[in-house]
Amino acid sequence: MSRDKLGVIAGGGEFPFLVTRGAKRAGLEVICLGFKGIANKELAQEADKFAWVNMMRIGQWIRVLKKEDVQRVIIGGKVRKSEMYHRCRWLRHVPDRRMLRIWHRRSKDRQTNSLLRALADELAQEGIIMEDSVQFCQDDLARVGPLGPARANEKQAKDIAFGWKIAKAMGGLDIGQSICVRELEVIAVEAIEGTDETIRRAGQICKVGGFTVVKVAKPNQDMRFDVPTIGPQTLEVMRRAGGTVLAVEAGKTVVVNREQVVKLAKKYGIVVVGVSDGQLDANVTPGAQQS
Repeated sequence: MSRDKLGVIAGGGEFPFLVTRGAKRAGLEVICLGFKGIANKELAQEADKFAWVNMMRIGQWIRVLKKEDVQRVIIGGKVRKSEMYHRCRWLRHVPDRRMLRIWHRRSKDRQTNSLLRALADELAQEGIIMEDSVQFCQDDLARVGPLGPARANEKQAKDIAFGWKIAKAMGGLDIGQSICVRELEVIAVEAIEGTDETIRRAGQICKVGGFTVVKVAKPNQDMRFDVPTIGPQTLEVMRRAGGTVLAVEAGKTVVVNREQVVKLAKKYGIVVVGVSDGQLDANVTPGAQQS
């Protein structure tokens, strides 16, 4: 098997594009497996080779990867876990024997980390190793400080610190990565529905707007999967819902299309800031943009 090949198992969104482009810059041949009905078809133009696969048929993934002589894979992109609880879930996503084994036996529960670790173990049995998902897109990770011209005021800084502790506790329980708060009050917490839906729900509850969204990595984040990600869509959802601050964990959150995020943050007056420990300190008072 060749170490010069990388398999990218792709869900939706832009993250698989970042991984594919970064791996190609590193000189690797990229074989992309896109989930049918979820991945962007334009990935086929970015990868060296592309194949559609069923999200719930791991045996199919393995056959494609072995045929292409791949032993390293990265998995990433949006997959709505709520699809697994749809009324017609087994008709939409017919699982194979391997997936059923993961779902019912190999994973200790149905939490995201448990399922993905079980998936990694299943692939490893076939000599296919799941790797750090951000190793080829380090430049796309959020840095400490504001992303855009606006900075948090004192009240917003307190909301960030307040929400940070709760979000970290939630992450430790593998519940979700995001929380919406206003004036030291929890408005909405993320569960299975994802960050965008959490923000929308916060907007429905907090009609006056002005709330803060805090998005963090889990305390013991496995960087192979489920890495926090934000992008232009996050800002668009916040604008419509009335969110005014987005605080993300620096060094562990991927910022998709950074230039557009900065542009939208400026246009909508939304504070976007990378935080390392929940405390803003020097970022409280208004100041110039930090690039």
